[in-house]
Amino acid sequence: MTPKQVNRWFMLALAPFIGASLCIWLLSEPPRLELDTSAYVPDSGLSEETGHIVQGLDQAALTVDKTIASIEKTGRLYQQTTAAMSSILKDTTAQAEVPERVYNRRITAKLGVPTERVSSDRINIELFKVNPGSYHGYAMKVKLNDPNAMAMSLGNDTGKSGSTETTLQAVTRHGAVAGINAGGYADGNGGRHPLSTTFIDGKYVTGFQPSFKDLAFVGLNQSGQLIGGKFWSQEQLDQLDPKFGATFVPVLIKNGKKTPIPEKWKTAPARAPRTVIANYKDDQLLIIVTEGYDEKGKSGATLQELQNKLYNLGVKDAYNLDGGGSSSLILNGRVVNKPSDGRLRPVPTHFLFFK
Repeated sequence: MTPKQVNRWFMLALAPFIGASLCIWLLSEPPRLELDTSAYVPDSGLSEETGHIVQGLDQAALTVDKTIASIEKTGRLYQQTTAAMSSILKDTTAQAEVPERVYNRRITAKLGVPTERVSSDRINIELFKVNPGSYHGYAMKVKLNDPNAMAMSLGNDTGKSGSTETTLQAVTRHGAVAGINAGGYADGNGGRHPLSTTFIDGKYVTGFQPSFKDLAFVGLNQSGQLIGGKFWSQEQLDQLDPKFGATFVPVLIKNGKKTPIPEKWKTAPARAPRTVIANYKDDQLLIIVTEGYDEKGKSGATLQELQNKLYNLGVKDAYNLDGGGSSSLILNGRVVNKPSDGRLRPVPTHFLFFK
């Protein structure tokens, strides 16, 4: 058979199969894929929702702008209010200081012109000369801006009972700017011991002793105010919250009134170098130290003269401290008065002032 005959034979043999396949394909329905696409169809209200969101964002932005503007306005108002309050406080403080300045001028006017001044944040000191004719000396006005700007020294820091030092030594050792002698003393047992009730470093040196024979305690309380007087029980003194203090005699002025001077102290001695400490109603301190050439009663001031002087100066309270050769006034590293002993006397206690 030829190749052409073979091809025709295969075509005739396959023709029935090809025809049957065409009939099946033409008469059958093609397969279909069933899919639910509803979940993927855009919501018809999405644009409306988007519009609401955009509108809300615009409203929020507007609210933020208004809030920022309100905060800025409040800040400016706060600054203005603070400035106004600061100005009012400054004016009020200045007005409050007016009576104090007026009162201080009245005090100073009676004392005269200060010959020396010490001024710091802690203390203000003014030194005046006192010379009424019958005696002469010095007055030192002290304003304590810090309660700790005044203290009391006891002994010479050796720890030995009955030890002493001069006021200049105490001032130098403690680094003070000024100092005066303080309470009285009694000699005995190989030393010089502070007289009666003495309080320092939160305790009574030899215990509390009730006032007797016109003795009076004088010192400072924890607030920096002068305290003193006669005390018959420790509870009385403790109520005043003492910081330090010593004892001597007598009280000269109490609550603005003169107190009777014991007859003994009017004449024994009549005149003498003396140291007194007083306070004004604004708690400023006034110290007067008078000079004399001895302790025999012919030079210096009488207690009545000093009492009258202090009364006329308008002090509230005044107390006499140890006098005679013990009287001493130190300021800025020098001895201001002339001690009647010809030199400073070592004593147990001193009041010191710090710059």
